[in-house]
Amino acid sequence: MTQPVTGARVHVVGAGLAGLSAAVTLAGRGVPVVLSDAARQAGGRCRSYHDGVLDMEIDNGNHLVLSGNPAVARYLGAIGAQDRVRGPTTAEFPFFDVLTGHTWTLRPNDGPIPWWVLAEKRRVPGTRFGEYLAAATLMRRHAGRRIDEVLPCRGVLWEKFLRPLLVSILNTSPEQASADLAGAVMRETLAKGGTSIRPRVAMPSLAGAFVDPALQRLRQTGAEIRLGRRLAALKLEGGRVSGLSFADGEEPLGPEDRVILAVPPWTAQELLPGLTVPDAFCAIVNAHFKVAPPARAPLLVGLVGGTAEWVFAFPDRLSVTVSAADRLVDMETQQLTDLLWRDVAAVHRLDGPPPPCRIVKEKRATFAATPAQDARRPGCPTRWTNLFLAGDWTATGLPATIEGALRSGERAAALVP
Repeated sequence: MTQPVTGARVHVVGAGLAGLSAAVTLAGRGVPVVLSDAARQAGGRCRSYHDGVLDMEIDNGNHLVLSGNPAVARYLGAIGAQDRVRGPTTAEFPFFDVLTGHTWTLRPNDGPIPWWVLAEKRRVPGTRFGEYLAAATLMRRHAGRRIDEVLPCRGVLWEKFLRPLLVSILNTSPEQASADLAGAVMRETLAKGGTSIRPRVAMPSLAGAFVDPALQRLRQTGAEIRLGRRLAALKLEGGRVSGLSFADGEEPLGPEDRVILAVPPWTAQELLPGLTVPDAFCAIVNAHFKVAPPARAPLLVGLVGGTAEWVFAFPDRLSVTVSAADRLVDMETQQLTDLLWRDVAAVHRLDGPPPPCRIVKEKRATFAATPAQDARRPGCPTRWTNLFLAGDWTATGLPATIEGALRSGERAAALVP
């Protein structure tokens, strides 16, 4: 059914983190917002749900942010959820070598001068100061170049720290990934010192930290929230969007109305033929095991030589994340469960068969963070005067991360007059 036009509004289509960020930013300015999404719940890929197998609420994946992520801090502040991401009070990253059983903890110092690389007990065992100097070249700009064209991609520091770190940041084989995207993250995190890289995880859930408080804030401002409403087409005429065709009917736009399209890249391309977007993607596999972590288990442990990159300890479960996981998405569930449980059991010295487990596969979790795919990312403005794009796949200058998604929403909102 056709909705009447009742004054200038901004239609935000897509209620993932990019869309929520745009909507919250606009609502904070007093702009009337209509937020729509095809799914019946907000959050996009950052969602939580009650799992029937485990009989508990879980997140679709383990999403890590850092204490120095500025857009994350602004967003959580705007929705009153600063206390819903938690982590250690210092920048400490425990690691476990699955092949040897050796453990160590990386301890960057707080300030921007990285004296920690001179202290053997703070850096990766067996590494030399010169390796860190060589790795610092990644922090410079390297437009269009792969990481393996900038770094040798070998040696102890690479195998025991840089490679597992970069694959989790980029969700792409690091050797083939964009040096520019990797460098952007490094400049904003490691280069600023330990105060900027304290790990933070949503507690008790992604929805509880990033989604539900945002929806509550939007409702308080009078925003319209319409979930379970798929956008089928955009009516484009006269250099602008004049109407939105939803599955439940047409919605004409007034002359001052604006649209922020915060949908996945493949959906944006369907709605806007001729739009260039990333077209290669990488999978992420997560496993959630219903078992309480051992006493004093660290929030997360980095793995070397295993299948997963990180093991997370939540109050009611242990979870693992495997990035760039295309090789695993077609593996039979029990085989994959056994494989990932071996990592978890080794880290926490647990015996016995796997406990109840839920495997979550995101086949198109992020765009492949290669130079070629990075070049396909569109900017926020479009050739239609009242249409703007948002999403971690747009040209944020960062890989596909929560920080990048939130920034894209802020940027789109800033361009709305």
